Amino acid sequence: MSINLNRRQLLSRVGNGFGMAALAGMLDQDGLFGAEVNPLAPRPAPLAAKAKSIIYLFMHGGISQVDTFDPKPVLSKNSGKNLSADLAKLIKTSFIHDPSKAILRGSPWEFKPGGTCGTPVSDLYPNVREKMDDIVVLRGCYGDQFDHAPGIYLRSTGHQLPGRPCLGSWVTYGLGTENQNLPAFVVMSDGSTKSGPPAYSAGFLPAVYQGTIFRGGDSPILYLKNPEGIADPVQRQTLDFINQVDRMQQRTRPNDSTLDARISSYELAWRMQSAAPEAVDITKETDATKKLYGVGDGVTDDFGRKCLLARRLVERGVRFVQLISGTNVGQDWDDQHTDLTGTLGRMTAKTDKPIAALLKDLKARGLLDSTLVVWGGEFGRTPLAQGDNGRDHHPYGFSMWMAGGGIKGGKALGATDEFGVAATEMRIDAHDVNATILRLMGINHKALTYLYQGRDMRLTDVKGDGEFSAKLVG
Repeated sequence: MSINLNRRQLLSRVGNGFGMAALAGMLDQDGLFGAEVNPLAPRPAPLAAKAKSIIYLFMHGGISQVDTFDPKPVLSKNSGKNLSADLAKLIKTSFIHDPSKAILRGSPWEFKPGGTCGTPVSDLYPNVREKMDDIVVLRGCYGDQFDHAPGIYLRSTGHQLPGRPCLGSWVTYGLGTENQNLPAFVVMSDGSTKSGPPAYSAGFLPAVYQGTIFRGGDSPILYLKNPEGIADPVQRQTLDFINQVDRMQQRTRPNDSTLDARISSYELAWRMQSAAPEAVDITKETDATKKLYGVGDGVTDDFGRKCLLARRLVERGVRFVQLISGTNVGQDWDDQHTDLTGTLGRMTAKTDKPIAALLKDLKARGLLDSTLVVWGGEFGRTPLAQGDNGRDHHPYGFSMWMAGGGIKGGKALGATDEFGVAATEMRIDAHDVNATILRLMGINHKALTYLYQGRDMRLTDVKGDGEFSAKLVG
């Protein structure tokens, strides 16, 4: 079969929108056509909002709230004692089958007031503690999934099973992105998550909204440069041919959005070859800035680079950046089961300085008001002892925090009981958190829908209260 199509003719005939999106971008540059058909074209937020982008700091594995952002003096006072019968009824755990025989464990770390607001933070986060005037701690978080993968799916996609779009995909579906030469949604992880790629996939949304993986180190994007000996015109011809082959496949699979996304991704990859090298080149940063993030330090270098790169990406109009910390089983957050003191000391040392630097740097550059920073994991940890030096999974009361995006920091909202067992005030589940994040981005979570299997689907399903956002900005 002979194929005699030039690139614009080819793209104009590709169905389902994404081939046309690439064509529209070229025609728009020629002043011949608007770019509104581009699925990632920036769109104004339906509601008033200051937040324009999100940096989500996800602590994979679940971090103990009673050792970080939710001080429990009564728990510490009763450390080593058995639970009362009434309190035992509230404890649910997958590892301790008879909670009435469990032992309370107070935090081995001291809590001290942070910032001028005085919000207490433990000694595990001394640098973040200095930034509490910009932070709102949500102490009333709760859920019902106590295993890692279902908990991660619930926080990320609103459902405990894989297959649905994640928060980052919904945000880019709703708002597009300001920078057409970089991915709209970037994910950086230090390893493989227990949930796998479905935690940052587009699910049933068109595949163009899925997260793009960046790596740590000096080369965050693989294969950014042409292979040795391949000139730009040859690379362009190769991409054009690949598009033609995709077009042939699409004739037999007309409703497969992955083919459209593939065409779109090749066009983006071509544009990224000129824009991305500058965006990910942190050598252009001052020595003072790199030192601020802990770049070059053996403990903080990896996460520091990721936080610095996240700032550079949102600075250049990327809509959503997710940083995942703690994926090495037996070494990271998950090892709180058997080595609480060692694990938390090690993991917070990796993340504390870079996170504080990110907040400080965003604020100094005038970006904090337009960038919503979210910190949290899939659940917290029980106030009980597991073995000699551990804590079990605990979704019934734990902490998250948010900063920037128009939020008025310097306060803690919500509460758990005096032992840290259950959320008791301003209880906020995964749907409420996601609805709140969308509202801070100017989106009504009930209005952001996608027709799938005959139903208008949404991130928060039939739940979620976005009005919590008013308590964050007020």
